[in-house]
Amino acid sequence: MIGGLFVYNHKGEVLISRVYRDDIGRNAVDAFRVNVIHARQQVRSPVTNIARTSFFHIKRANIWLAAVTKQNVNAAMVFEFLLKVIDVMQSYFGKISEENIKNNFVLIYELLDEILDFGYPQNSDTGVLKTFITQQGVKSQSKEEQAQITSQVTGQIGWRREGIKYRRNELFLDVLEFVNLLMSPQGQVLSAHVAGKVVMKSYLSGMPECKFGINDKIVMESKGKSSGSGISVAGGDDGARSGKPVVVIDDCQFHQCVKLSKFETEHSISFIPPDGEFELMRYRTTKDISLPFRVIPLVREVGRTRMEVKVVLKSNFKPSLLGQKMEVRIPTPLNTSGVQLICLKGKAKYKASENAIVWKIKRMAGMKETQLSAEIELLETDTKKKWTRPPISMNFEVPFAPSGFKVRYLKVFEPKLNYSDHDVIKWVRYIGRSGLYETRC
Repeated sequence: MIGGLFVYNHKGEVLISRVYRDDIGRNAVDAFRVNVIHARQQVRSPVTNIARTSFFHIKRANIWLAAVTKQNVNAAMVFEFLLKVIDVMQSYFGKISEENIKNNFVLIYELLDEILDFGYPQNSDTGVLKTFITQQGVKSQSKEEQAQITSQVTGQIGWRREGIKYRRNELFLDVLEFVNLLMSPQGQVLSAHVAGKVVMKSYLSGMPECKFGINDKIVMESKGKSSGSGISVAGGDDGARSGKPVVVIDDCQFHQCVKLSKFETEHSISFIPPDGEFELMRYRTTKDISLPFRVIPLVREVGRTRMEVKVVLKSNFKPSLLGQKMEVRIPTPLNTSGVQLICLKGKAKYKASENAIVWKIKRMAGMKETQLSAEIELLETDTKKKWTRPPISMNFEVPFAPSGFKVRYLKVFEPKLNYSDHDVIKWVRYIGRSGLYETRC
C-alpha cells in the first residue's frame, strides 16, 4: 500500500525516512522537497503526482509528513493513517516539533515498525502500543507482559487489556449534541442539522460486555413489530421533546469496539468498552429538531446616520430546565460611531474592534422571552454600497438533546467476576450546544 514514509522540517531536510517497498527510491525524497516544500507557488493540494509517484502529505506546525506510493491506493485511507501517526506521536511526546522529533527519533522508528508492515497499516491504537513500547522506547521483558502483548496484538480485543480491577464499577455516559441552524428573518428554517456524539468513561473490572439501547427509528420499528408497542418503549422526553419519542438518525459511526454484525441483524449496540474515556459513536440527524432558542430580529434604518435594532430572544424548552452560557452576537455596520443599548436581561456591550454588539446572559429558564434594543449612530460615507447585513449568531448550552436522542438502557454483563448489571453505578448526561446557529436580519 504505502511505499515509504518521510518526515521533513520547514527547510526540506529529512528528519525521518522509512522505505517499505523496492519501487520507491531515495530520489523520491528530493522530488517532494523540490516540487512541494521549495515550490515557487504554494501547493494547495494535499496529493501531488510526480513521475508516476503519488505523494500524500499533511503539515503540522513546521513539520511535513509525507506518504509515498506508486500504486493506486485509497487516498482517504492514507490520510486517515497519517493523522493516526500524528496522534500516536503526540500521545508519546506531546507537541509535534522538529526538536521533539530529533529527540525521539529512535522511538519513532520503533513505532513505525509496529504500525506499518511492508507498507500495510497494522496496529495503530495508542493504548495497545503503550503496553509494549514505553516512553523510553524500551520493550517489556517479563514473560507475563510478553504473553499479554501477544494476546492483544493477535487477539480480537486489542483496545482493552485483561486483569483490570476497580473497587467501584462505574459508567459515565455523555450525549453531546451541536445544533446548526440558518433561519430567515421571518422565522423560516433554511437549514438545520444536529451533529452528536456519545462519549463514555468506563471504570469496569474484567472484560465486561455492554449493551446500549437508543430510541432510533429503525430500532424502535423492529421492536414494535415483535412487541406491538415500539413507540411507547422509547419512553418520555428529555426536555423539549414531549411529542416525539423516536429519532431518525441519518448516518452514524461507531468505535471499533462495537460489534457491527449485531447492530445490523438485531439493531442492538453491543461492545466490550476500552478502559477510561472513549467516543462510542457519532451521528447526524436533520429531521424534527427541537430548536432551543429563537432569535427574532428587527432592523430599521432611520436615514443615513441612524439605525434601530431590536432583538427578541425566546427559549423553546421546558420551564423546569435552564439554558446557560448564552451569547448573542449582533453585527453592526463598519461606519458605526456609537451605540446606545437597553437590555432586559443579562449584559450587552458594543465591541468596536469586532463590529458587533455582544449580548451575554448567564441563565435563562424555558418558555421565557427577553429583548435587547439598540440605537446605532452612523458616520456619513461617500460609498453608495449598501450594508450586507450579516446574520446574528448565537452560542448556548442546554441540558437536553435537541435531536430527541435518548438512552433507553445501558446493561453490563461480566460472567467471570460475578458482578451483575445492578452492581454498576451509571451516570447519563445530555448536553446540547450551539454549532453554527445563525438568524438572518
